[in-house]
Amino acid sequence: MGRRLGHVAMALLGALLFGTAGLALGSWYGGRGAEPLSAEATRSAAGELLPGVEPSGSTTVQGYRYGVSLAADEVGGSRIEFQYGDGAACALSEQMRRAAETRGWRELRRVPGASCDGWRAERDGMTVTLTHPAHGSRLSITQSAPGGFRAATITGTLLGAVAGAVLFWVVARSCRPVPLLVGTLVTVALFPGAALTWTDLAAHRLAEPVWPVWRGLAPVLVPLWLVLLLIGVIVLAKRRDPAVPVTDPVATGRAG
Repeated sequence: MGRRLGHVAMALLGALLFGTAGLALGSWYGGRGAEPLSAEATRSAAGELLPGVEPSGSTTVQGYRYGVSLAADEVGGSRIEFQYGDGAACALSEQMRRAAETRGWRELRRVPGASCDGWRAERDGMTVTLTHPAHGSRLSITQSAPGGFRAATITGTLLGAVAGAVLFWVVARSCRPVPLLVGTLVTVALFPGAALTWTDLAAHRLAEPVWPVWRGLAPVLVPLWLVLLLIGVIVLAKRRDPAVPVTDPVATGRAG
């Protein structure tokens, strides 16, 4: 019974690791082809959601996460921010909510904040988020995920989870050193990326791309994986060396 539970635990570990990697890969694949932001369209959206309110400044931010630059046609590839005042203008939240409801914006939902809550809405390939940091209210406009983004993300997650569960189940049932070594190397290689991905998802959900986590960790994980592979090869080579027979001189003399 205990051995079977161990096999199940290993299969769940494989599903978690490979499923997380599949989620990142699926979200990257599904996030391609997003509409690049237009300065004119973003200004029009800001004026529509906050009519009569002039921003004190604006900033264009190129997508850059975990040391990876994002393309302009990828989800999260760019962001345009409009600043309003020098402090939190909480009255803007109610103004944006009313404007979004009357102008046909979709996916309207509240964004919790420290000073006061903001709002998020989507339309025309753009996701608009109003927040209220201490230094001033901010309207951030990013690209919305293209059609098929969720389907690609779910498909990648499920395929990765199934593949990982099968692989780790086979490894757990095998007592041979080579499969066990492979399972250990795969776990070490995938665990840091999986842990960072789930930390990222807990903070941002899928509002920010998670695939740069893996690419950003690659310069560290690849050398580590190679070192562990070398150690594993050395250990296996020593286990496979036949023991050198020890000759007993007394027994040899008697036999002669």
